[in-house]
Amino acid sequence: MGKPLASFSSSIVSTILLLASAFNILGVEGSIGVNYGTVADNLPPPAQVAHFLLESTIINRVRLFDTNTEIIQAFAHTGIAITITVPNDQIPHLTNLGFAQEWVKSNVQPYVPATNIVRILVGNEVISNENKLSVASLVPAMKALHAALVGASLDHRIKISTPHSLGILSSSSPPSTGKFRQGYATRILKPLLRFLRATNSPFMINPYPFFGFSADTLDYALFRPNSGVFDENTKLSYTNMLDGQLDAVFSAMKLLGFSDIEIVIAETGWPSQGESSQPGVDAESAAQYNRNLMQHVTSGAGTPLMPNRTFETYIFALFNEDLKPGPPSERNFGLFQPDMTPVYNIGILRPKAKSSIPTSPAPVSPGPGGPKEKIWCLPKTGADVEALQRNIDYVCGLEAEYCKPIQEGGECFLPNTVKAHAAFAMNAYYQGTEKNDYDCDFEQTAAISNVNPSYGNCKY
Repeated sequence: MGKPLASFSSSIVSTILLLASAFNILGVEGSIGVNYGTVADNLPPPAQVAHFLLESTIINRVRLFDTNTEIIQAFAHTGIAITITVPNDQIPHLTNLGFAQEWVKSNVQPYVPATNIVRILVGNEVISNENKLSVASLVPAMKALHAALVGASLDHRIKISTPHSLGILSSSSPPSTGKFRQGYATRILKPLLRFLRATNSPFMINPYPFFGFSADTLDYALFRPNSGVFDENTKLSYTNMLDGQLDAVFSAMKLLGFSDIEIVIAETGWPSQGESSQPGVDAESAAQYNRNLMQHVTSGAGTPLMPNRTFETYIFALFNEDLKPGPPSERNFGLFQPDMTPVYNIGILRPKAKSSIPTSPAPVSPGPGGPKEKIWCLPKTGADVEALQRNIDYVCGLEAEYCKPIQEGGECFLPNTVKAHAAFAMNAYYQGTEKNDYDCDFEQTAAISNVNPSYGNCKY
């Protein structure tokens, strides 16, 4: 897609619990992000958007289509993982290492680690746009940008990739016959995949069943019950179009010898409005697609050719964008209106927005049967240190005053370790909530404990 375009029932609560747990079975983390496009003249200020996503939704990843400094700064101290993008027209310049170094100094270094920038995308759908200079410069630009990150000691924190449309495939049906376009497979995509493998970065794809369905295949595209599609080559059956699109990409990668590289869904979505003559273009269909999408990619089911895995996925888009060119559908992919009211409900709003955190851990209120057992939310054994640091940033970003006990001189400053500080911050967050399981999840880095971690003057 040429862009940048683009009461809670028990079932909704189940969806929230499912997504908040961010499964990690075999693939990259199965978490849900959004594409934050800005082709509109009525959007709220970035600081308000960041605050809304942090406190009122379960979204923990955001992809930007540029390096808008106001937006990048707005997400400081939120812990939300941010992906920024190099515009297509800058790609040829980035092949020069000096230019790449200056780009990193200007667009990355001033904002990390306060803003959790995790990925830089070099262009968007570059190969499909067929600008010969940009296509030829793509891999050299990615290598130069990586070298600049290495020089700044940021290569372990920030990865580099580039998103592709399904236009890179010359064959996709049945999925087992997936093949990259002739002329690009060995000249561009093989070196690109080699770079991704060397840097432990994912292959990113923009699959849109919306652009591939007909009236006869609408149920197949929306994950509804349908007769399915049978692949004679593999003897595997497909029950939804997205799996077929992903497996076609996987087959093309496997043909080149790169089946080990993870796939990230950089954007996918469904419009809530369009031309009256278009079937399946309404709020109900959009809600069905995105709700079923979220459940599917985080379920661990995977696809027929990639079973038992999850997919990091970015829904297109955060907002309806009124200045987008093209048919009405292009302006109506948003999950939210510009006033941040949902266009439809897919279970990404928290049951209760957490607007503040108390300055000290709150005791569990006694229930009708007497005092409840005191419990704490603490890091799991072996939890990743970088993930714990993001948890600290998340909690302290909600209420900076709260972090005083773990600042130098505070009663909980020692031991001065990330794990100790994270334990205090994560538990405080949990004590200030309704103590649902997902309030002590922190992307599966925390667990409930009945062992009091308090020590000395540091009281949890």
